[in-house]
Amino acid sequence: MSRRKKISPPTPVPSLSAQQTALEQFRVLLPPDEFLALLEELERPLLPAFRINPLKTTSQAVADWCEWYGWQVQPVAFCSTGWQVRQARTPLSQTLEHRFGHYYIQDAASMLPAELFDLPASPHPLILDMAASPGGKTTHLISRTLDRGLTLANDAGLERITPLRLVLQNWGTVNTAVTRFPAEKFGRWFPGVFDWALLDAPCSMQSLRPTESHPMRPISPREQSHLARRQTAMLMSALAAVKPGGQVVYSTCTLAPQEDEAVLDEVLRRLPNAVQVDSVSNRLPQPAPALTTAFGQTFHPQVQNALRLWPHRFSTSGFFAARLTRTDEMDLPTEPHPARPLRETGQEPLNRPMAQEIAEWLKNTYHFDLTSVLETYRLELWRSQASIFAVPTAFLETFDGLPCQMLGLKVLEDTPQGWQPAHEWVNRFAHHFQSGCLSLPDEMLDEWLKGKDVPMPRSAGNPPPVWIVFDERNRFIGRGRSSGIWLKNLLPRRGIG
Repeated sequence: MSRRKKISPPTPVPSLSAQQTALEQFRVLLPPDEFLALLEELERPLLPAFRINPLKTTSQAVADWCEWYGWQVQPVAFCSTGWQVRQARTPLSQTLEHRFGHYYIQDAASMLPAELFDLPASPHPLILDMAASPGGKTTHLISRTLDRGLTLANDAGLERITPLRLVLQNWGTVNTAVTRFPAEKFGRWFPGVFDWALLDAPCSMQSLRPTESHPMRPISPREQSHLARRQTAMLMSALAAVKPGGQVVYSTCTLAPQEDEAVLDEVLRRLPNAVQVDSVSNRLPQPAPALTTAFGQTFHPQVQNALRLWPHRFSTSGFFAARLTRTDEMDLPTEPHPARPLRETGQEPLNRPMAQEIAEWLKNTYHFDLTSVLETYRLELWRSQASIFAVPTAFLETFDGLPCQMLGLKVLEDTPQGWQPAHEWVNRFAHHFQSGCLSLPDEMLDEWLKGKDVPMPRSAGNPPPVWIVFDERNRFIGRGRSSGIWLKNLLPRRGIG
C-alpha cells in the first residue's frame, strides 16, 4: 500500500508566540471572513463550563446553584448535562458541590467526545478509555451509561494514575477499573471485546485557547510527526479492541490537521474495508465539518464526517473529534495480556454468610439496602486486609487477572471501633442511608469543611459507628463519630482545604 505524502504547514516565524504561530499556520485553512470571526472570538475570555453528575444530582439542581452562587449559565449546545457560565459570584471550583463530585469542571469542547457514541444495545456495555487521566471524559462515559457498564480507564503515565483515581472515586463510580498500560497494547490483548473505545489522544494541544492545563508551546515538525505516528498506532489499537459494529471516538485538543484529519486518513487507507468514519453532524446545531484538504494533501472523503470545532463556532477551545465504526474483522496480531489474579494481591471474595451479615448490618444500622445496589450494578463483595470493596462482576468475567490500580469502590473500612461505611461509598449513595444521619447547623459548616471537629448537634437515639452528616440543605458533607460533646470529623484529609 502506498504511503501518503507527509503534510507540512508553512514555516513559522520564530519571533511569534506559540498561539500566533499556530494562527498564522491555520490562516489558510479558513475563509477570510471566518478567520476574522476566529480572531474576534479569541479576544473574548473562554467561558468556564461544567457537566453535572447524574449519579448524584439532576439538571434541576442547576437552578439552585445559580441562585446560591450568583451564576448565569447557558446550556452547552451539544451536551445535555453541560453548562457554560457567563457570570459567577462564586467560582466553580469553590463550591461544596464541586468538592463532593456533583459536577466536573470541563471546557465545553471536551464534552463532545462522549456525546458522539450511540447508546449500545447491551444494558451493561464494556467501555475502554485508552488515555483517561485526569478523568473528565471517563466520568462522562460513566454518566452516559449511568454506571451500568464496565469502564476500563487506562493511562500509561504513572504520575497520572493518582489524579485519575481520585476523580473517579469522587464521582462515585462503582463499575470502573483503572489500569496503567500503553494504549497500543489493548487491541492485541483484547481484540473484539469492547462496545465503545475512546481515544482522547496525546497531542500538540494547539487549541488556540491556552489554559493552565492545556498550555500552548512551539511544536517542531519532528515532534508533530512523532505524535501523529503514535496517535495512528493508538487508534488502530482502539479499532481492534472493539467488536465488529463497535464504536471508537478519536479526539484531540489540537487543530493541527497533521494530528487530526491526516491520522484518520492514514487509518482509513490502512483499513479500507474494516472501518468507516460516521457522519455525526446531527450532534451539533450547526455544521462543523473537518477539512477536505490541508497543506497540499487531499484527505479520504470520509474524513469530512469528523467534527472540527474552531473556537468561534461554539465559544469553546479548539477541538477535533470523529466517531468510527468497526465494520469487519481486522487481521492484526494478538498476544496474551499480563495477569495478576486478585487473590495474589491479598484480596478474596466474601463468602455468602459474611456478605449476608454485612448486608443485614447495613440494613439494621442505616436502613441501607446493599443487596439491591449490588444487584442493580452487578457487583460482588471482596475483602482486603482492612476494607470491603464492591467489585464489578463484568471485570471478573472478562478481564480477570488484568493488573489494576483501582477496581470498584470501597464499601466498608475495618477500624479499631469496628466496621464503618467508607467515605467514597457514602458520598455516592448518601441519600440511600435512611437512618444514622445527622444534620449540621449552618453556623458549624465552615469549620466542618475545614476538617475541624465541631460540637455534637442534637441527635435522636443511640449513635451509629459513624454518623452520615448532611447540612441544612440536605447535602452530604462527610462522616463523623460521636466523641463526648464533640463530633469528630472524618473527612478525608486530601479533601480538606
